[in-house]
Amino acid sequence: MRRHIALNGFMGAGKTTVGKKLANRLSVRFFDLDALIVEEHGPIDVIFDRLGKPAFRDFELTALQRTVENEQPGVIALGGGAVTYPPTLEVVKAKTFSIWLYLSIAETIKRVRSAKRVRPLLGPNPENSKIIGLYTGRLSVYRQSDLIVEAARKTSAQLVAAIIEQLPKELL
Repeated sequence: MRRHIALNGFMGAGKTTVGKKLANRLSVRFFDLDALIVEEHGPIDVIFDRLGKPAFRDFELTALQRTVENEQPGVIALGGGAVTYPPTLEVVKAKTFSIWLYLSIAETIKRVRSAKRVRPLLGPNPENSKIIGLYTGRLSVYRQSDLIVEAARKTSAQLVAAIIEQLPKELL
């Protein structure tokens, strides 16, 4: 594999689960940007509360830059909003093959509501309108991905198979 593969998509799309399985299938390392940030800076909700969203986006950018510059190509799970920060989107476009794990708004709402994890940008019981607003605000950057894969009604194994089937041969 010559380039990193970056998985993006809205909260609950399965980036981490699919990313781990895809990396295993391709025999490469898996990198979770959120986990890298937590390891270096502490819990994400605390970062948002104390330092704000701009600081978190800078931490994402730094973690991504370090990964693509210093590590052998692997699979990277981006945070749901990582590509909304123009400098991060620029790195994703220049240095990775990006894959959008696409979910409809209805499926996204269902997954966000059923998740045990509280999302810093949404809070504990977000209104559908808040989820929809965040979702629609990200569509234009998600659509810039190199590959779009429908993630609803598929197991993570089926998603991995669908991704591998559509990956350019030089990435296999």
